[in-house]
Amino acid sequence: MKVTAVETFLVEPRWLFLKVSTDEGVSGWGEPVVEGRAETVRAAVHELSELVIGQDPLRVEDLWQVLRRGGFYRGGPVLSSALSGYDHAMWDIAGKARGLPVHELLGGPVRDRVRAYSWVGGDRPDGVFEAVSRQVAAGFSAVKMNATAEMRPIASPADTVAVLARAREAREALGPQGDLAIDFHGRVSPAMARRLVRMLEEVQPMFVEEPVLPELPHEVLASVVQASTVPIATGERLFSRWEFKPVLDAGVAVVQPDPSHAGGISELRRIGSLAEVYGASIAPHCPLGPLSLAASLQVAFTTPNFLIQEQSAGMHYNGTDPAYLVDMAPVRVVDGWIARPTGPGLGVEVDEAAVRRAAETGHAWRSPIWRHDDGSFAEW
Repeated sequence: MKVTAVETFLVEPRWLFLKVSTDEGVSGWGEPVVEGRAETVRAAVHELSELVIGQDPLRVEDLWQVLRRGGFYRGGPVLSSALSGYDHAMWDIAGKARGLPVHELLGGPVRDRVRAYSWVGGDRPDGVFEAVSRQVAAGFSAVKMNATAEMRPIASPADTVAVLARAREAREALGPQGDLAIDFHGRVSPAMARRLVRMLEEVQPMFVEEPVLPELPHEVLASVVQASTVPIATGERLFSRWEFKPVLDAGVAVVQPDPSHAGGISELRRIGSLAEVYGASIAPHCPLGPLSLAASLQVAFTTPNFLIQEQSAGMHYNGTDPAYLVDMAPVRVVDGWIARPTGPGLGVEVDEAAVRRAAETGHAWRSPIWRHDDGSFAEW
């Protein structure tokens, strides 16, 4: 089997899909994208196609190594995301060629269903009690919310207490059996992160996510871990196992590699195994489309230390939640759970006609630019 063609499709709301075709009529799909930089990743995907076209897609690991290490400069969000999409597509082809879901090729399932959480509250969190109550009524036992909007390096008492007040609302709506994840989104300074995680102990979060920016020294992250008993999670802006080792050394409880950024199925699997050495869990970051989710699920079903799955249905970035699959059932959340996919490859069938129609319009989604009340730049 040889790869004959590579195509990309820019589709709303902010996604990029990849199709890899072969001379035996088997095609694979992937989702390589950096949110807000889809066109840049698209260029990288087509540049890397020189290393893919004419090759055997069933040599998944060899292709991964070539795509990762075939250039003197490697890694980072753009190249790692391009690699991720190819890895999804190669595993999709490998599963389809053998008539098996990817998780069967990775050793078989270790669980029968995967727990998922839903986002609530929006980019600037508001209406939390009502939003969480709706998700509980829909069957979710876990939700995630942003902790705050813009936050000054040393926030006022009012802004600080407001974080705890929203978390209390969410906990009240969830009850004692539900799980609450709180995302700091890198918006909070290390000093405020240390203060806030201690304050949040009373609501017993499942985890606090990205409490500080990933580019800060790992000693800073370790200081947040040590400040509180709240489990700390991070990883959506890390792109390989080499970048995850220092945060595990810092003591995080949960790693959050993104299947569309961190090297695809192959690398997520390895990052999960690395986390297992530290007694940490993996909760893949997945605020993107159905192909990214399908790839993430293949890892979730075969990884012993998997914790919970993010998914983007109803998320504030997605607007109308467009469906690009013939049948959404393999990635649909029912009563807070996703059933084990049994279809070959990624376990989903792409509605190619719908994708091609959407690609005629495309998108130009960009990350918001926020500013503090004095006009200075604020982390989004």
